[in-house]
Formats: sequence, C-alpha cells, structure tokens
Amino acid sequence: MSDRSHNLLSIRPEIPSAKITDNMSENERFQNLTFRPILKLQNFMFIAVFKNYIVKHKNSFYELSLEKRFEFIENAIQKDIKFRNSLKGIVIGHFTVEEYEIYIKNSSALNKRMMNMVIDRLKDQVQLFEEPVLL
Repeated sequence: MSDRSHNLLSIRPEIPSAKITDNMSENERFQNLTFRPILKLQNFMFIAVFKNYIVKHKNSFYELSLEKRFEFIENAIQKDIKFRNSLKGIVIGHFTVEEYEIYIKNSSALNKRMMNMVIDRLKDQVQLFEEPVLL
C-alpha cells in the first residue's frame, strides 16, 4: 500500500454502523467501506459548498418552505451538472488508487449512490442552512 493510500485511510472516521456482510453486493460494500467514511470526513466541506451554492443562487433558498428546500437540494445536485461534478470531486479525491480502480468499473451506479447519500446528508442537516442574521 502506498503512503498516500495509507494516509488517506488513516484519516477516515470509523463508522461502526456500516456493516459488511458476505452476501452484500460489491456496490453496497463500496458504499459502506468507502463512501460513508469519506462523506462523514468531508461533511463540513459539503455544508460550506452548499452554503456557497445558496449565495450564488441569490439566496432564494431562504424564502422556501421546508419541503421546497428539500426539492432545492435535490434539484441542485441532480440537475446542476457542474455542481454535481464538484461534489463528486470532493469525494473521488479521497479515494485510494485501489478504490478508484473499483469505482471506474461501475461508476454510473456508484455515482448515483454517492449523490443520493450527499442529498440525504444535506437534507438531514437542513437546519444548518438558515439565513444568516445581520448584526
């Protein structure tokens, strides 16, 4: 294992709830062993990037109901290809070379899993996207 791979793996948080079983698919295994720790590690970056996305879209997010905010998050990630690619880069940049080789074999299905997990993570933390109070 290269120094880079070792260093990347050493900084990832452990997620005891991410179980690995013999009968799970390769994609599910990749999700639990790779995506979950990286998403947890990068959580503050996702929050910062999405706050910036809100500002770049003229703060319209703040005028929306909770349900519409959830739709805004989904649409931002599913329909804004540049934004989606930026989020993917935040995750893929933390892959080891070995993980990247697994990823490229089934990138389409894994991208869908990855983006759904990011959407869920942002929705679960929607309270962090309240309009800033001016002093």
